Amino acid sequence: MVEQRAEMPMLHRSPGDVRSLRSVDVRSQVDGVLNQIVAQEGMTVKAGDVLARIDDRLIVSALAQARAQHAMAAAQLRVARLDLARYRSLRKEEAVSAQVLEQQAARVSELDASARNLEAAVQTQQVLLSHTEIRSPLNGRVGIQMLHAGNVLRSAEAQVLFTIVQMDPISVEISLPQALLPRIREALAGASPVPVQAYASDGGELLAQGRLALVDNQVSTVSGTVRLKALFDNPQARLWPGQSVVATVALQVMNDVQVVPTRAVQRGEDGRFVWRVDDATTHPVPVQVLYGTDAWTAVAGVDQGASVVVDGASRLYPGARVRAEAVDSAAGESRMAAAGKSKAGGDATR
Repeated sequence: MVEQRAEMPMLHRSPGDVRSLRSVDVRSQVDGVLNQIVAQEGMTVKAGDVLARIDDRLIVSALAQARAQHAMAAAQLRVARLDLARYRSLRKEEAVSAQVLEQQAARVSELDASARNLEAAVQTQQVLLSHTEIRSPLNGRVGIQMLHAGNVLRSAEAQVLFTIVQMDPISVEISLPQALLPRIREALAGASPVPVQAYASDGGELLAQGRLALVDNQVSTVSGTVRLKALFDNPQARLWPGQSVVATVALQVMNDVQVVPTRAVQRGEDGRFVWRVDDATTHPVPVQVLYGTDAWTAVAGVDQGASVVVDGASRLYPGARVRAEAVDSAAGESRMAAAGKSKAGGDATR
């Protein structure tokens, strides 16, 4: 394979936990019999969707009573105000005493306060009636049902019907060593988003790609690490609340560095080296490893444009003859496979 120059993100790997940005335990705010469960377990709901209905007959009756009492008080207040206006007119003619006028004014104030109190009672019953339809407070997924139709609900007992969790977007929380805190803050203050990738817990399958959102406001004195939160779009629900993942964070990018496949870098008695190919003949070349991942390694010490052996390096020796073969990698990229040439014969590839 020919040595390449490219950007090399410096990745920091950490176990992480998937966290929902919002999670709500759905409870009844009124007392009554649970008449109907509308939402099904595992259903995706939107904010405002009806989840369940509670028997509303007692509240409807109380609302009607409150409205009647308010109407009666309002009627009494209208009559009292008319009397007050008449007494004021008569007072100008000294047909009634000042005491009678003051008493009527006090009566109007009393009835006005009573009418306002009863109006508030009507509003209270209207709110309670609206709570007989339990609605979703957020977009999310309905969890396992805790109660079934026919149960008597008591608001004071805070019985949970089910839990709704937001699935999209979603977050992953990880921890990194506190020594990286200055670099983390610098990256977050930059103009470009800090990329984060979430993999399955075994580190294999890439589940989602997101961005670093924030760093916690304190360092753990127990572990010496700082918590970070990354945000991910999750339309396919590949990330699940409570799931364990492995996350990589690219806090820094090395620009225009020599990059070779990691398996091309060998370890010898004098340090790291690669097998360079000149005129189909191999030569060991010492290199300095700047940074590496499972797939690629940034190195210094290889001439620009040099060909290096990728596979089969364990069978090589100085002066071994090799031949190049283009092979499609698992990522769909062409690479140069290499196989060492043994002293017994046979070609190696580069």
